[in-house]
Amino acid sequence: MGISQRRVGMINTVGAPEDIINSRGRPIFGYFDGPVSSLGLDKFKYSNEMDKPASILSRYFHYKQFQFVSLVTPRYIIGVAIADIRYVGSAFCYLFDIAKNRLVETSWLKPLGLGYNLTPSPMDGTAEIAGRKGAIAFNLSQGIWSLSIDTSNIKAELTLSPPVLSLPMAICNPTGYSGWTYTQKHNGLKPQGQLTINDEPQPLNQVLGSYDFSAGYMRRETSWRWACINAHSDKGVIGLNLAAGVNETGCNENVFWVNGERHLLGPVHFDFARSRGDKEGSKQGQLWRIYSDNGQIDLSFKSLNCRQEKLNLLLLKSNFRQYIGRYSGYIIDNSGVKHTLDKVLGLTEDHFARW
Repeated sequence: MGISQRRVGMINTVGAPEDIINSRGRPIFGYFDGPVSSLGLDKFKYSNEMDKPASILSRYFHYKQFQFVSLVTPRYIIGVAIADIRYVGSAFCYLFDIAKNRLVETSWLKPLGLGYNLTPSPMDGTAEIAGRKGAIAFNLSQGIWSLSIDTSNIKAELTLSPPVLSLPMAICNPTGYSGWTYTQKHNGLKPQGQLTINDEPQPLNQVLGSYDFSAGYMRRETSWRWACINAHSDKGVIGLNLAAGVNETGCNENVFWVNGERHLLGPVHFDFARSRGDKEGSKQGQLWRIYSDNGQIDLSFKSLNCRQEKLNLLLLKSNFRQYIGRYSGYIIDNSGVKHTLDKVLGLTEDHFARW
């Protein structure tokens, strides 16, 4: 039996429910064929470790949410993120100059609920943060994402348009003892609108993007490894999302898009050595291998640069590294077609959070 037969036979999807929480107050788990309209947070029957109803404070502070958009142009890579971890809101917007191997960023850190907002709907709403350094926003309308950036070096008003009939990856998994995580991602999207970098308008004909919407009652201590590609290949536009560490109970978030067609994949391993310290040398030359046991994926990754941040606060800890680098190797899609990569630009991430 070939790889594609094994994979297609193993992974099933269902139509997206209107709410992720059902009439009994429990989350609906599995792979969906589209985004849910609402997370239904007010209907969720959240319990503590002793099976008692969670307190109002626990219901509020245990819920976490973050959203992320990546853009890849012939000259630049842009990463934009907004996170609500209840105690604080944080965000960043970085610009990576490929030719110069130079990364500059704008970041925001806001106290409890002040100066930022995130939408709890994967379908409609606005996530935004603003301050003296500028502003960023994600606007969702009927499942279509738009991105607004106003910083010293980036001005953007973009809509991320998927190919016709292309489906996002949307899943809900149990997390910890009584929590859950909803994750929705879509790669290989084509931005439309306007993008200006360092006062120079950028053509959009070769630009690709992806988004990430993740929310739920996650573990108090959480860590993950992640890989992301948006690229043009000899077979068209490809998008890749691979991860390990959060969504692994029931179903995973590994998916490969080929010209908009979604190929759900099995679990993968991330093999790499963490650098010690935060010296410049830890940003370049990081070597990763990302592979599956069934031989469907075998990729190497070598970093060029890194966006990193360490926070060690009273209640919170975050050790975050997002690497920019190049992938080589192969991916076999669920139709049995082998896609060979040779120094294709993409991202990896290694993150520990106590929140």
